[in-house]
Amino acid sequence: MIFSSLFFILFFLPLCLLIYYKMPDIERKNRVLLIFSLVFYAWGGVRYLLLLFAMTAVGWFFALQIQKYDKNHKLRKRWLVSSIAILLAVLGIFKYTGFFLGTFGALFRQDWKFLQFALPLGISFYTFKLISYIADVYNEKTEAEKSYWIMLLYTGLFHHCMAGPIVRYTSIKNELTDRKISIEAIAAGIYRFCIGLAKKSILANHCGVLADSLLPLSSDLTTIPAAGIWLGALFYMLQIYLDFSAYSDMAIGLGWMIGFHYEENFNYPYIASSVKDFWKRWHISLSTFFRDYVYIPLGGSRCSLRRTTLNLLAVWALTGLWHGASWNYVLWGLYYFAFIVFENWRRKKEFKPWHPVLNHVYTLAVVYVGWIFFRFENFSNLGTAFLGMFGLNQNGFSNTSVAITLENNIFFLIFAILAVTPLFGRLRSYAENYLKSRGQSQVPVHAGKLVIAVLLLLLSILALVGNSYSPFLYYQF
Repeated sequence: MIFSSLFFILFFLPLCLLIYYKMPDIERKNRVLLIFSLVFYAWGGVRYLLLLFAMTAVGWFFALQIQKYDKNHKLRKRWLVSSIAILLAVLGIFKYTGFFLGTFGALFRQDWKFLQFALPLGISFYTFKLISYIADVYNEKTEAEKSYWIMLLYTGLFHHCMAGPIVRYTSIKNELTDRKISIEAIAAGIYRFCIGLAKKSILANHCGVLADSLLPLSSDLTTIPAAGIWLGALFYMLQIYLDFSAYSDMAIGLGWMIGFHYEENFNYPYIASSVKDFWKRWHISLSTFFRDYVYIPLGGSRCSLRRTTLNLLAVWALTGLWHGASWNYVLWGLYYFAFIVFENWRRKKEFKPWHPVLNHVYTLAVVYVGWIFFRFENFSNLGTAFLGMFGLNQNGFSNTSVAITLENNIFFLIFAILAVTPLFGRLRSYAENYLKSRGQSQVPVHAGKLVIAVLLLLLSILALVGNSYSPFLYYQF
């Protein structure tokens, strides 16, 4: 089940909210959320539900032991290391067994594909949530949760279990047992959910169709002209942001509807002025996880230049590997590592800053090329795509098909580009501030948001009717 399915929108979510709102106290509300979350997770297959139970039990039990031996540093550290080792080992078995055995198999000309495992949905996200929780208990940023069922609700809550954001226990600890609901928050949540639904069903899905036609994963890329590859990469660049940020929008909106407040996961990354700035705006929950639980514990930037560089190398290699069990993702992570080091070097040498426009163009160019590394797991296709961008596959510059695709989608492309900028949000804020400054009622703003939400919901449903199954891209990670 996915947020952008008609079953979820028209049946699962309304039924969940209806029963939830009718419950008289927080304990029963939590039971409703937990039951619906387990049903949501088990919808794609029950077999990995037991894994979710077990992983949560590890995080819950070991955190209690860490807190129990609060005056025995060595024993606490053993519990910490053991728990993280178990969680990462399980993640590694399911996510990376095929990757490593495939690599060694290729070296020794052996076929070990029979040892591959199917990837449980959301395992990367809920594993990192549990690691952050255990580390925060160890660092005494929070007390260990005594109730296993509350911990299971935190881990498996359907809002963010499958594809994030990586919500930290410390940020919603109080709301797990005491939260307030208001009409204003419910309305804001519905509006945010509808914004995300439209981004996914109307914009991201169509960008995906165009990207697949112009930059196919399996077809012969040598037949795609250079303009087609450039355009296909642009549509993929738009798709991956619109798709993933749409999921975060919907998760945040779902939280507001029932009294949870999750932190933002995106902040218009395509307006970034540097690669470092881009990663402060893109998948914020993952970036801050690696910063707080890998980079800083390794020493961060508080050590020598060589050690700082090694710390960055570890972070970016892990960032790439987290995204997928394939060498192209590792290469993608190291690609960003190189530009982060370059920017740090420029800043340390105190070179004259570039013009803001040049900074922005440089950043977009780096990110644009980076998404091509990200798209192709097959290195042969990756190399063909890069050669084809410059016509080195004897593929020519353009053809009639590419020209027609661009002509038929030019207004859609312009709108999609505008949708990844703060333009629409700033227009809304301007209208709200204008009315406030004149002492006028906010009713027109609220009425406008209601109309927009209804229109977007209807358009999204129309876009989803008859469409094939289109999961969120980050479900595969």
